Amino acid sequence: MKKQGPRYHVKTRRHRNGQTDYRKRLQLLRSRQPRLVVRKSLNQIQVQFVEYSQDGDHILSSAKSNELRKTFKWDGSTASTPAAYLTGLLAGKKASTKGINFCILDIGRYPATKGSKLFAAMKGVVDAGITCPHDEEMVPDEDRLMGKHISDELMPQFTKVKNKILGGA
Repeated sequence: MKKQGPRYHVKTRRHRNGQTDYRKRLQLLRSRQPRLVVRKSLNQIQVQFVEYSQDGDHILSSAKSNELRKTFKWDGSTASTPAAYLTGLLAGKKASTKGINFCILDIGRYPATKGSKLFAAMKGVVDAGITCPHDEEMVPDEDRLMGKHISDELMPQFTKVKNKILGGA
């Protein structure tokens, strides 16, 4: 049965395709706080600090996991949980230099799964010194963040890259 009539309203394309939850987005925008937008693909993680404007969203600061390879000589996968944490840490350090000290997590249409890469990236941002309200239960445990579940050889490299991002040796 085809929907029609004077009261029928066609939903927006992004809503029909399941790409945007407009109710959730409106709640985030009404808070007037910068959003921590975390997106993942098969090859990388992207973390952005975004501020709403009527002209369109403005990106205040961002980091991609590919930067770990280029800048910090990361040899592991750029789509893993440790890479997500380090990308969040890098984005958090960049944002804190621009004066951002509070954000709200925006994971879009991804399901909020306990211990996911999205929450690993958020944990990196929190460890960089930015306040982001969250439930500690959703964050992956320390062994998983450091890559112990992948390989024991990954942990020293993780520590080295983390120290470089935080400004150490």
